Amino acid sequence: MKTLLRFSILAALLVLWGCQSSNKNFLGIDTPADNKSSSTSTGFTQPTTPDEATDDKKAKAIKLKKSFENGEYESAIEELKEDLEDDPDSPATNYYLAESYRMSNRIYEASPYYAKAIAGGFSDDEMELHYAKSLKANENYDDARKVLTDYLDYATVEKFVDRAKNELSNLDKLETIQLDVRKITVNPAAGINTPNAEYSPYYFDGHLYFSSTRESGDLFKGNGTPFSDLYKVKTSGLLTESGTLESLEDIINDEGVNEGTIAFSPDGNTMVFAKGNDGKKGGRQDVDLFISEKKNGQWGQPRLMPINSPDSWDSSPVFNQAGTVLYFSSNRPGGVGGHDIYRASKNERGRWSNVQNLGSDINTTENEMFPYVSSDNKLFFASDGHAGFGMLDLFQAINQGGNITIKNMGPSVNSAFDDFGLVYSDFPYEGFFSSNRPGGQGDDDIYTFVDDTPDLRNIEYVLKGKTFSVDKDSTRTILGGVRVKLLDQDDKLIDDVITGRGGVFEFKVETEKEYKILGEKADYFTDRKLLSTVGETIAKEDLPERFNTKTFERELDLGIVVRGASFVVQNVYYDLAKWDIRPDAAKELDKLVQFLKDNPAITIELSSHTDSRDNDDRNQTLSENRANAAVEYMVSKGIQRSRLTPKGYGETQLINGCDNDNENCTEEQHQANRRTEFKIVEYDKSKVGN
Repeated sequence: MKTLLRFSILAALLVLWGCQSSNKNFLGIDTPADNKSSSTSTGFTQPTTPDEATDDKKAKAIKLKKSFENGEYESAIEELKEDLEDDPDSPATNYYLAESYRMSNRIYEASPYYAKAIAGGFSDDEMELHYAKSLKANENYDDARKVLTDYLDYATVEKFVDRAKNELSNLDKLETIQLDVRKITVNPAAGINTPNAEYSPYYFDGHLYFSSTRESGDLFKGNGTPFSDLYKVKTSGLLTESGTLESLEDIINDEGVNEGTIAFSPDGNTMVFAKGNDGKKGGRQDVDLFISEKKNGQWGQPRLMPINSPDSWDSSPVFNQAGTVLYFSSNRPGGVGGHDIYRASKNERGRWSNVQNLGSDINTTENEMFPYVSSDNKLFFASDGHAGFGMLDLFQAINQGGNITIKNMGPSVNSAFDDFGLVYSDFPYEGFFSSNRPGGQGDDDIYTFVDDTPDLRNIEYVLKGKTFSVDKDSTRTILGGVRVKLLDQDDKLIDDVITGRGGVFEFKVETEKEYKILGEKADYFTDRKLLSTVGETIAKEDLPERFNTKTFERELDLGIVVRGASFVVQNVYYDLAKWDIRPDAAKELDKLVQFLKDNPAITIELSSHTDSRDNDDRNQTLSENRANAAVEYMVSKGIQRSRLTPKGYGETQLINGCDNDNENCTEEQHQANRRTEFKIVEYDKSKVGN
């Protein structure tokens, strides 16, 4: 399919072509990203000195011009290499050979040819910038820095000077980026890659979609490889079922046309992909976005999207998680650099419009493409304009309060070659990306990654428990139908559940917090337990697994409400012959206050009892004063007076027979008679849970 005649490009050649920096064609295809000159509409500029070229050379030059405009660089490379056999030091031939490699996405092979072109005195405003990029792609960072530094001594075009300064700044950041080593495992995806190109993976609904040039047939003249089609294969996590691999429908894949970079709306009913570059006379020379809608389980005829820009490359689409925004890459006029990332919105009528450039926080004077929005709304993309290792690197845009910072994903993922098209699978720590790094099966390959960096390990803190019924004999039985509340330290409700027949409840909790757990059910006393998670945080580096759980356990015991039942309030002591509420007694009464707040359906009689050691009248008066004092204290703590009835019994209800006739009683027995009790006198179950 070669269409270029053999020719010899000499310094006297009539036409030169201008070039624009670019790595991928943003369809996601390893073909020239842009054939348009940065200086003329034809892509060629006239030389500064006329030549005595023959008519034959002029004819060849014209044909060469057309070939370059069609992006047929592979044929040009073959012919230029033959010409170098006759004149190895030709500055022009070396320059055009270097440019052919760059424009066909093989800038890493261009370094020696740029070097010879510069040594031979060839002049082009951008050549040193491209040469530095080629050196960088080969990890010759010091040489790239020297080329740019020398270039700044004589460069005069402001936009190129700015690009050189920016690239020098990027090189200065490399040392820091190289230190960001993470525990990430990268492997070639099994059962997918071939000696041809596989790239731009997209995971959706248990399938991995990708672009590939694996099928034999007509060759695309831009790089001498077959045309690309879209494929899919079933996956389980990162494992692909190679036996299920198949190309998409003929309505999507056209013979002799490149298709690539696919995306689906969250509901799976809309497909957007890129198509173009058929390489035929009169055919599409640019890349555009196409959209197809699924109806009755079948994809409809793809149609051009209205957000495409005429004569521009529009590709690498991806939806946001809501399906209302489409991100894509384009080299349309008015952008920040070569290829920029844009967004389009879906209006109320379901039409895509309102295209906006994401701005200079993300886009640079070079190229940004292959955006991807993860399930947690993080934006990832590929770029050769931000500080990176060589060609395209993978980056994450971090938005903190409206301030956007760009983070290189580091040497654990990125290489000096093209790394692009990152997507996650079902989990936020593993996924796929594509790269043409050495060691693959050939051209672009798809790789898997698993990020086991400690700071990505997660731990969930959980409170689990059961609810029990407790009878008068302290027998515990599992109790269902209990409303369990989780409260913060200020008694604010965080969550609540109703336990099932098994009495089980569960809440997610946070560390360094104080919690209260309440169990409520009609005809049962409410039970309250405390939970403190202060000091219980486990550092991520100490987590043994990717997903971890720490469980706190609490059980709630709900006593059965029995009207008339009495309960001793333990340890409520008074000074001899006094009824002042001592601090130690206040602590015990506070527990009763909390009990009444937790059980608003209960009205009680609060009684005070004495021992027998004094006369009956003084003991009666003393017990009444103590009961009244206790009630007043509880009212001061927020308990309604109507719920409290004070009662003094003096020595009339001794519990152990230690009366005045019994001189053998111990002090402990007398203390048991000096007690405070409460008795349930009313229970209004309509107030349970209020």
